[in-house]
Amino acid sequence: MSQSSNEKLPHTPIMVEEVLEGFKGTELKVFYEGTLGAGGHARAILEAHPEIERYIGCDKDPDALEIAKSTLLPWKEKVEFIQGNFADLDLHLEEREIEAVDGFFLT
Repeated sequence: MSQSSNEKLPHTPIMVEEVLEGFKGTELKVFYEGTLGAGGHARAILEAHPEIERYIGCDKDPDALEIAKSTLLPWKEKVEFIQGNFADLDLHLEEREIEAVDGFFLT
């Protein structure tokens, strides 16, 4: 059975191991991801870093954010979702009164 071109498949994150390696040994309390997508990288980062207190996930695509909300349900107390562009990172952090971020993932 083929899928129509209008159907959106969840994005499978690539390079997850490389992303995790980049943050290995780093204590992350506040994290900002600029292209959250379906939440695959966020899930891996949250699993590898239970010390994260606040994970801000930004994406322009409202459909992707809805998928991410489901993917990241186990961390619903830690994750904040922003529909927007990570080019507005300063504004996103200022609105949330965040003065420091321990890790960023921008793709």
